[in-house]
Amino acid sequence: MATKTNTAGDVTEHNLPVVSVADISRAIKGALEGAFARVRVRGEISGFKRAASGHLYFTLKDADAVLDAVCWRGGAGRLGLAPEDGMEVVATGRITAYAGRSKYQIVVEALELAGEGALLKLLEERRRKLAAEGLFDEERKKPLPFLPVVVGVVTSPTGAVIRDILHRLGDRFPRHVLLWPVLVQGKGAAEQIAEAIEGFNQLGDAATPPRPDVIIVARGGGSLEDLWAFNEEVVVRAVVASAIPLISAVGHETDTTLIDFAADHRAPTPSAAAEIAVPVRIELLAQVLDDGSRLIGAVNRRLRELSTQLEGARRGLPNLGRLVEGFLQRLDDWNERLVKGLGTSLEGRRAALGALVAHIPHPRAELRHARSQIDHVTRALEPAVRSILHDGRNRLEHAAELLRSTSYQRVLERGFVLVRDAADSPVTKRRGLKPGMDLMLHFRDGDAGVTVRNGGTRKAPKGRTAKRPTDDDQGSLL
Repeated sequence: MATKTNTAGDVTEHNLPVVSVADISRAIKGALEGAFARVRVRGEISGFKRAASGHLYFTLKDADAVLDAVCWRGGAGRLGLAPEDGMEVVATGRITAYAGRSKYQIVVEALELAGEGALLKLLEERRRKLAAEGLFDEERKKPLPFLPVVVGVVTSPTGAVIRDILHRLGDRFPRHVLLWPVLVQGKGAAEQIAEAIEGFNQLGDAATPPRPDVIIVARGGGSLEDLWAFNEEVVVRAVVASAIPLISAVGHETDTTLIDFAADHRAPTPSAAAEIAVPVRIELLAQVLDDGSRLIGAVNRRLRELSTQLEGARRGLPNLGRLVEGFLQRLDDWNERLVKGLGTSLEGRRAALGALVAHIPHPRAELRHARSQIDHVTRALEPAVRSILHDGRNRLEHAAELLRSTSYQRVLERGFVLVRDAADSPVTKRRGLKPGMDLMLHFRDGDAGVTVRNGGTRKAPKGRTAKRPTDDDQGSLL
């Protein structure tokens, strides 16, 4: 036995070992996890929050106590339920201790609603939320086709629902049915139902299989938990987004799910959905025959009425033959007057024409008069023309003499020479002459070719008179 003296001088005796805080925490954690390795705890969620890491933290409480709860990120995606404050749930997990705060807590591995009351509360809150978004408005719902060619069914392939639908369709009006098999309860059912609705909408009109004209989403009766897949938000939004008219037939007549509010039409049972989707073929044929007979009767009655009206109108008309007789007599009268008037008019015009002819002179006399006028004018024109020609000839001779006086040939006769280059252009300046250039000299009595020796001009020696060139040395003048 160990002894120890305190500061007051008293002696205490004990045999307990000294341990660290961490050792105590680990021991408590091991004891809790060993005693509560698997528990199910019922309580109300409070203080829910989602950390940036993806972990979920909240507390479970009842009237007497509070229990901390945590759900790690890996398990949060498998819960199948979105925790919210005020939700009453049953949490499945293990009890452990958190040494950092000296608290015990439950590590949640599964979460489910606690009882039908909690489900109804969640259902009502979800219904209010979706209704506030306008997903249940009557204005957005589409009318059902009168006689669809293809009927799409979203349901379980093994239940009695599909057999009831096929049986009712066969009795009323056989149609081509496309079944999209899905789970109708349990985990993953809501996602499959939403994918089926979207899949039917993605089919084209010319696709194989063809696109349905109407969709029936059906399931048999069950508890609220069994029908919960049809209350999921993903299913409701898929129904609202469907471009194909959709009939909801989930559960019995007393069962109500959120898909019933979003669908274009709600049927109390799957069999009733088949009845809503197509009319009764026999009744339709009978209606067509009845409408045909009524149409024929209506046409016959209308024809009789029109015939009666026509007969009455005919009796009210005057005698057409008598009316025509008066017009025929008037026509004969006008014809006779027209013939007489035409003869009288022609005689008057003939007399007027004769009078005009008598005043018209004979063409021979007119020709003789015109010929005498032409002869007179001709005699008057001859001296005038001779005078004009004489004056013109004098002016022409004067102009020719003037032209001859200004011609360069007259200048050549006075001893001048016309110089042209090889292009036959006159050379009027010394500038531009080059040694060896050929030139042509035009004299009064002929032409002579020369070659330039230099481009300058030699001065005659002082005291000597430059020798005038003769006709013999004209070629070397320059």
